[in-house]
Amino acid sequence: MNPNREKNRIRFIFFCFLFFALVLCLKLYFIQIIHGSEFVDKADRQYVSPLNNLFDRGGIFFQNRDGSLLGAASLSTGYNLAINPQKITDPVLIYESLSKILSLDPDWFYFKASQKKSVYQKIAERVPEELMKKVEILKIPGLQIQKERWRFYPGETLAAQTLGFVGYDGDNLVGRYGLEKYYEDVLLRKNNQAYVNFFAEIFSNIKQTISADFQKEGEIITTIEPMVQTFLEKKVSEISEKYTSKLTGGIIIDPNTGEIYGMALAPSFNLNKFGEEKDLSIFNNPLISGLYEMGSIIKPLTMAAGLDSGVVTAETKYTDTGSLTLDTYTIYNYDKKAHGTINMQEVLNQSLNIGASFVVSKMGKDNFADYMRRYGLDEETGIDLPNENHGRLENLNSPRDIEYATASFGQGISMTPIETVRALSVLANGGKLIVPHIVKRINYTSGLFNNISYINEAKQVLKKETSEEISRMLTVVVDKALANGKVKLPNYSVAAKTGTAQIAKPGGGYYDDRWLHSFFGYFPSYQPRFLIFLYTVEPQGIDFASQTLTNPFVETVKFLINYYNIVPDR
Repeated sequence: MNPNREKNRIRFIFFCFLFFALVLCLKLYFIQIIHGSEFVDKADRQYVSPLNNLFDRGGIFFQNRDGSLLGAASLSTGYNLAINPQKITDPVLIYESLSKILSLDPDWFYFKASQKKSVYQKIAERVPEELMKKVEILKIPGLQIQKERWRFYPGETLAAQTLGFVGYDGDNLVGRYGLEKYYEDVLLRKNNQAYVNFFAEIFSNIKQTISADFQKEGEIITTIEPMVQTFLEKKVSEISEKYTSKLTGGIIIDPNTGEIYGMALAPSFNLNKFGEEKDLSIFNNPLISGLYEMGSIIKPLTMAAGLDSGVVTAETKYTDTGSLTLDTYTIYNYDKKAHGTINMQEVLNQSLNIGASFVVSKMGKDNFADYMRRYGLDEETGIDLPNENHGRLENLNSPRDIEYATASFGQGISMTPIETVRALSVLANGGKLIVPHIVKRINYTSGLFNNISYINEAKQVLKKETSEEISRMLTVVVDKALANGKVKLPNYSVAAKTGTAQIAKPGGGYYDDRWLHSFFGYFPSYQPRFLIFLYTVEPQGIDFASQTLTNPFVETVKFLINYYNIVPDR
C-alpha cells in the first residue's frame, strides 16, 4: 500500500470532518446568536396559534454623541385574548373573573359570548404579559391566548416625519413614509416560517443563510442624535406657536460629511397613534419634498459665484440706487432706499437686492445660471428618504434679464430645504457638494455590517479660497450687522445670513402680506462642525426673518457648543 496515498486519504477525511464541524458551528451561531430571539418565540408557542406568524421587523436606532444607541423604532409584545362562544357555558361567571384583571366592557363581552355560531371572538388586544399570566391561572374553558408583536416608537413624536411608520398595504404590513419605507428591503423580515425541529433547522436549508434576501435583512443606525433632535423640535415648535406659522422646519447637518443630526417639523404627530390623524398630509416631509422661494439666504450663493468667477471681491464697489428696472419690471431693496456707493461686504450686511443683481450683471447670465446648477439646486440630493423633490430653475433658461436679477436674491426660483442646505454647505466645507444622509450604518442579520459614507462622492464646485472668503464675509455679517452685532459670540466665529421671501400666488405674482422667513449659519466659521437651517412659512404679525429666527438660531448654536464641548476658535 502506498504510504503517501494513505496520508492523503487521512487528510481528506480530516478536512471533510473539519468542514462539517465549521458548517455546524456556523449554523449553531446563526440559530443561537443571530436568530436566538426567534427560537424563544417558537418555544413560547403555547401562547400562540400554530398558524400565526409573529410580526417581525428590523430595528431603527438613534445614536448618542458617545456612540451608544437609542431605540427609535422597535417591537413591542403583548397578547390578544379571544373566546370560543360554543364552549362558554357561564358568561356571567367568566366576565366577573376576567373583569378583576382586565378592563372589559360588559355589554361588549356578553355580545361576543352570544355569537354561538362562531368559534373565535376577540375580547381584548395587546394585553401586557403580567396581566395575561393572571388570566392563564384562571384556566377558563374556551379561552384562547395569542401572542402579538407590533411596531413601537419609544420617542412617540421624535423625528416622526423622518422615521415614518409601518402600516397595511393590502394584507401586508410594510414601511410607509420615511426611513421605514426607504429601507424596506433591509427592515422587512421574510423568514417568518412555522416551527421546525431544532436539529432539522441545523442541517436544513443552509442555502437560506447565504440567500440575497437574508443578506439584505438587518437594522439601521441613523445619524440622528436624540438630544439634538429633541432640542431642534422644541425650537421649531416654539417658533410656530409664537408666530402662528403655517409650517416651521429645521435641519442640523455636518456640512463636511452630510450627516444629519436633527431634522424637525412643526406641526408633527405621534407615531404610535398615526391612525388618529385626520389630515394625512402631516405624514409628508416638506423638508425634502416642499418647494419654496428661499429669499435672501441665496445671496451668499450669488456672492460666492461672483467671487469664484473673479468678477468681484469683498471690496468691489457699486452705486446702489435702491431700484432697478429690467424688461419693464422694477425690483427694489427691501427698504426701497438707495444706499449710495458701497462694497460687496455691505451687500451682505444690509441684504441688498440691487447689490446681488449687480453681481449677476458682472458675471453674465449664463455663468450665473451655471453656478446655480452646480450648487445642485435643480436636482435631487440623493438623501435616503422617499419622495424627494427637486428645485425649479426654469426661469434661468429665459433670455430676460429680470429672471436672473430676481434669482440672485432667491425669488423666481424654488428649491427644497434639503437642496438649500446642501448648496449652503458648499460655502462652509471648502467648496464641495455633499450628499446629505440619515443612515450611517447597517447591521445585517448575517453578522456583517456596512458603514455608510459619501465623502468620496463630494464634488468640488467652488475653489477652497472662495469658501474661505465667503465664510469670512458671513462672519462679518454676524459680528457687525446681525442685530447690530449684539448676538456676536466673543469666543466663537459664526457665519450666517437671514432670508425673507415673498410667497408666490398660484396664478402669478406675489402676496403682499405673506412671507417665508429663513435663516442659515455655520460654526466655527472656518472649520465648521454644524450648519443650522431654519425656516417658517407665513408667520403672523412680523415682517423679517431677522426678527423671528435670529434668537432661535443663536440659542441652537449655544446649545451645540455646550452639548459637544466645542473648543473656542477665537
